[in-house]
Amino acid sequence: VHVLSLTINQSNSGSSSVTACDDYTWDGVVYTQSGSYTNVYTNVNGCDSVHVLTLTINNSSTSTSSATACDTYTWNGTTYTSSGTYTWVGTNAAGCDSTATLTLTINSSSTSTSTVTACDDYTWDGVVYTQSGSYTNVYTNVNGCDSVHVLSLTINQSSSGSSSVTACN
Repeated sequence: VHVLSLTINQSNSGSSSVTACDDYTWDGVVYTQSGSYTNVYTNVNGCDSVHVLTLTINNSSTSTSSATACDTYTWNGTTYTSSGTYTWVGTNAAGCDSTATLTLTINSSSTSTSTVTACDDYTWDGVVYTQSGSYTNVYTNVNGCDSVHVLSLTINQSSSGSSSVTACN
């Protein structure tokens, strides 16, 4: 008679789901692609312990753009007043980093003034002015920005008079 005293140890299994940006390290291995990955360990009873990882990799995004503006430019909530290259880091729809780079050119508007004194009237850009005052015309400069010209005009009125003269010889 032989008596067998038998102990059966059970294997076990587990699973987990992970979402990561760009890559994920699991047990020293770096994964860059979404998929299902399996690792086999030894449990406390000496049996296999199978773990399945369902991995979703979302990617960060980058973009570049350029813009030209007059005087100021507002981009992602920040107003810029000088030309340069600017970077903004936010979050894309997948929850990962979104890095945007803007190459910005700021052109300036210009302002100039003229002072003119004229008799009776003055014609400026096809408009006849008969009163003294400050007048403004807006043009477009070579950069496509406003060029404001202010005319400080003084109109002096001609005068007339009459004289009665009596003379001898």
